[in-house]
Amino acid sequence: MLPEHEKLVARLVQAGDLSPHWRTAFEKVERHRFLPDRITSLNGATVDRLRDEARWFELAYDDIPVVTQTDDGAEGGSGCPSSSASQPSIVADMLRRLDVFPGMRALEIGTGTGYNAALLSHLLGDGEVTSIEVDAELAELARIRLMSAGFTPLVVTGDGTQGWPARAPYDRVICTAAVQRVPYHWVAQTCPGGRILTPWGNAFHNGVLAELRVGSHGTAHGRFGGGVVFMWVRDQRVPRNVVETYVHPEEQGFETSRTELHPYEPINDFDARFAIGLRMPTVLNRVEFAEAGDGRFTVYLVDPDTASWASWHIDPEQRGTGYEVRQHGSRELFAELESAYRWWRREGRPGHARFGLTVSAQHQRIWLDEESNLVASAA
Repeated sequence: MLPEHEKLVARLVQAGDLSPHWRTAFEKVERHRFLPDRITSLNGATVDRLRDEARWFELAYDDIPVVTQTDDGAEGGSGCPSSSASQPSIVADMLRRLDVFPGMRALEIGTGTGYNAALLSHLLGDGEVTSIEVDAELAELARIRLMSAGFTPLVVTGDGTQGWPARAPYDRVICTAAVQRVPYHWVAQTCPGGRILTPWGNAFHNGVLAELRVGSHGTAHGRFGGGVVFMWVRDQRVPRNVVETYVHPEEQGFETSRTELHPYEPINDFDARFAIGLRMPTVLNRVEFAEAGDGRFTVYLVDPDTASWASWHIDPEQRGTGYEVRQHGSRELFAELESAYRWWRREGRPGHARFGLTVSAQHQRIWLDEESNLVASAA
């Protein structure tokens, strides 16, 4: 192993992120082989391997996600990340949760760089791994990198939400992008008793992991775990730039009220935000701080489906008289947030791991503690 590679594996082992079951695969599969020559760090700086190889290797073997594509590969875009190499500790955690063993067949949704497919191939063998990538250029690069590293799983260019029935049934399905709705194709292509692991979220809250087991009657159910944020599969992306698009108070009518509620728990608390998102799945929230740096900020709630919005203005100096709220459109979004927050508190502030998901051919149902205690349902 390269020194940087050895250090990464040692850090993952010491932190308890890398299980003994996966240690050999992580030792044998070198991450840098699956990264492009130009990668972007967390601070947005792009590092070119040809110009600064030492820094490039540092990023390649740091425990951070690395952006590998922006704007779906289009030139001259806004620079919005569209593909990345996941944080190695997250990769290790998801593979541990997948609970996959030699002799099983696995389907991966989202090949990306090919690194995850290589790890699976090392454990299971090339013939037992199928990986789907929607971006043709990324798929071809992944094939080249996999072959260069000595792996030949089947890499398919296509829409991963459709699965790949030609090699079904699968014992395990793992997705490396977030979904709002678990595609039923994945359930139908998984053996009874098999598992599906995918990042899951909605417009209000991204992300947790949905860990599902497929039953004998064509349904899958399980609970949420983890605390991860992934890019969306392309056909389930949430809208971007919603505040700029929908919020124009100088031109729109709105109602004003005041509230004593502070965003600290409803917005900042992971479990509260997750639970509220179950009740408001199409609503995006965004926090914008005042340029003065004096502690003032605004929370925006926007529902693109109805063009409704709310703005929740926090000024520390106005704490005694409450905070101003503006609401516009057919949905009173702040009132809905208050209601969802009260519901979560009445239920005893349940953590996200107490919620579960059931997927059938007709519905996606979310429940609390047990399947009979329905929280939300969508066709």
